[in-house]
Amino acid sequence: MDLGFYLLQLVTGLAYASTLFLLAVGLSLIFGAMGIVNFAHGSFYMLGAYLLYAFTRGQGEGFWWGLLLVAAAGMVIGAVVERLFIRPIYRRPEEYQILLTYALLLILEDLVRFAFGAAYRSFPLPPTFASPLFLLGTPFPSYYLFLVGLAATVALLLWLFLQRTRLGVWVRAATQDREMLEALGVNVPLLYTSVFAGGIALAALGGAALLPLQAATPGMAVDAVIQAFIVVVIGGLGSVWGALLGAVLMGLIQAFGILVLPEMTMVFPFALMAMVLLLRPWGLLGRPPAVRT
Repeated sequence: MDLGFYLLQLVTGLAYASTLFLLAVGLSLIFGAMGIVNFAHGSFYMLGAYLLYAFTRGQGEGFWWGLLLVAAAGMVIGAVVERLFIRPIYRRPEEYQILLTYALLLILEDLVRFAFGAAYRSFPLPPTFASPLFLLGTPFPSYYLFLVGLAATVALLLWLFLQRTRLGVWVRAATQDREMLEALGVNVPLLYTSVFAGGIALAALGGAALLPLQAATPGMAVDAVIQAFIVVVIGGLGSVWGALLGAVLMGLIQAFGILVLPEMTMVFPFALMAMVLLLRPWGLLGRPPAVRT
């Protein structure tokens, strides 16, 4: 194996990390700002892949418009789900959140299976990325670079939103003290609806972006939410850069771990998560929970 092969593994790992980031950053914001343990998050990731397939009828020519439509649909679906199902249980014990969101996961899986069937749905590479690129003579899909660029752009925009806008300041404040935010007159229910809708839109966008590389199937939701929780735990709740760091570590571990110990590839992410929990329970870039006096 030459240097080109290892560079290819690096690019592959970063491309995989990019879709993981889009999935996990929404979960991180929802969990951090709202305290909602959203087990259905992977279902919206799956739904994004199927919606892209439906909007474009499986044709690569409609990829760009399809992505925009998927993000918009994810925003609307997230707002509706938050208003109808999530809001009534804000003040209930966490067990209600877990049961409700797990039920949503199962319901969405069955709805997708009913609408699209259980067969795999594949999608061709968009014409823009039909030609491969070469790295030290080794070809790789140019679509990988699009995924990396998309994740980097989303991370930068999210950071600017959270740091430079009033709404972003409120979201960050919600992760520390929701009651104080409400006492200051902020419309917290509307803020929560916005955060949840944005998180779901990002998950749907991540699922749609992955579709040209990996066929969609109703069973992908469970795997996706497990991976997302690992990324969030590693990176830290409510941290955009933490989600990005966690996703990159996960992607690189998957890409290079298979070269070292192929039979242990699935174990590496869980081992890394356990190590982070032992040494830094709030995540690599997260903050310790505020202590009230």
